[in-house]
Amino acid sequence: MPAVGPPDGIDPMEAYICTLPEDARRCAEEELGEDPEQRTERIREVQEWLRGEAAYLNARDDDLSVLKFLRGCKFDLEVAQGKLRNFYEMRRKIPEWYSDRDPALPEIQEMLKLGAFLPLLGKTESGQQVALVRAAVHEPRKHKQNDLFKTSNMIVDLILHEDELISVYGIIAVVDLKGVTLGHALQMTPSVIWKAVHAWQDCYPVRIKSINFINAPSYVDVVLNIFRRFMNKKMAQRVFVHGHNIKSFHEIVPPEILPKEYGGSNGKLEDLVAHWKKTATEKRDWFIADEKYKAEL
Repeated sequence: MPAVGPPDGIDPMEAYICTLPEDARRCAEEELGEDPEQRTERIREVQEWLRGEAAYLNARDDDLSVLKFLRGCKFDLEVAQGKLRNFYEMRRKIPEWYSDRDPALPEIQEMLKLGAFLPLLGKTESGQQVALVRAAVHEPRKHKQNDLFKTSNMIVDLILHEDELISVYGIIAVVDLKGVTLGHALQMTPSVIWKAVHAWQDCYPVRIKSINFINAPSYVDVVLNIFRRFMNKKMAQRVFVHGHNIKSFHEIVPPEILPKEYGGSNGKLEDLVAHWKKTATEKRDWFIADEKYKAEL
């Protein structure tokens, strides 16, 4: 088979060269079906589609960005194209989450200060990134739910862009419901829940290994049942409710990577909040530039 070169406009000097650790390479090959000998050809097939039929998506089409979608879909070309279409169309159709994503804006600084979405600064033994979602840290009468989702998705986009290992090992989500009130529940309308499930299930190029609810009140199933309505069977089976059982939670997320407020030994929560507030603010230019990647009207 002849070598497949880059499409017109792709700098061959920027072609993907795998620098993953050996265990991550093995995981990509065994779990995701990544074939090093065919990887470049698969990337080029998607790039040609993005530059032709799907040019209206205005997608990132560099090798690594395309590869992350292929990995998230276990190298099924048709599924990857569908997810790319969903992702960039979502960024156009949900402006309340994907427009005006300047971290210097007061409402976003407020969300960052609250620490509503916090990737942990350590991985599980299996390599997964853990994302802590503090769903009730805001005040419903003061803060907009859309600002919380916007800021959370900004950080998701940033870590997916900067950490290639996430595309191999996936993410574990931890949703902390401590302090949840009726006001918080009323903000989670079926429309908002559908958008959240659609984003994670059908759009983002990352595997969600599990969704874990902690500090959950007894009535949490009322809200979770709405979530499950919009989930496919595979996603629904990955939802776990730990209530206040910290032991079962630690079986999934080891204490060594958790802040002490969650029974861990990896620093304090306030330090984690400060880290992501500083990191997101310093990436202002990247966020502003990233906003152009969305489908045309």
